[in-house]
Amino acid sequence: MHKKRCLTAWCLAFVVASAGRGYAAIPDIQAAIMNKDYAGAREQSVQIMKDSNDPAQRLEAQYYYGLAQLRLGQYADARSAFQSVMNAHPAQDSYDRAALSLTEGFYMAGLYSDALQTATELLRKSPNSSFLSLIYFKIAGADLKLMRWEDANTYLNKIVTDFPKSPEAPIARQLLNEKQYFAVQVGSFLDKGRALTLIDDLKGNGQYAYVVETTASDGQTYYRVRVGQMSSLNDAEDLKKRLEKLGYPTLIYP
Repeated sequence: MHKKRCLTAWCLAFVVASAGRGYAAIPDIQAAIMNKDYAGAREQSVQIMKDSNDPAQRLEAQYYYGLAQLRLGQYADARSAFQSVMNAHPAQDSYDRAALSLTEGFYMAGLYSDALQTATELLRKSPNSSFLSLIYFKIAGADLKLMRWEDANTYLNKIVTDFPKSPEAPIARQLLNEKQYFAVQVGSFLDKGRALTLIDDLKGNGQYAYVVETTASDGQTYYRVRVGQMSSLNDAEDLKKRLEKLGYPTLIYP
């Protein structure tokens, strides 16, 4: 009887200890990414890729591994993960999702020609994709960075016309209404007073700054502070570096 009680207690302790290890599941990874715990999402993805006996689950974990690496700035590794998912020939939606993320991996690394090529190839392979408005948006974004203004406007108009209620539509309308030049955005505020204060600070540092008023998809008005109006992406990148040295957060627009 004593041995039986000890065995039962040992089994219970083992179960409790195993639960405490926190074996990862796909919903855990998704939750970590939603909470911007990208390092945690990466760790959980690696665990599933290593331990799972389910090929579909390992492939999905590989996608989320790539997504976590993308958010952590590990662009080359992220792209490799997305390409591996695509090479496995998953279901169409999973393939399209990986290809879109691969496009983003090129875009975030400043490889705009590669981003454009990847998104254009995706459109050719999946013209009826569930993510069609997002594919158009990725193509337009790469076109803008490459100063292919007319091509970008073509895809932005497709979004507005064919997908007026999509998440991409408000941004597409905004881009169509703006002039075709590069600027460096250093802040975005709901409070116009904060935007004007930042402009004064920038002007004190010798920078030409201005406010662009935009309406987001939720109907709220944002006051975006930008510096410069440049026809060259290289000039915008140089300005971005100068502003970063002054301590400002920067984003090249568009």
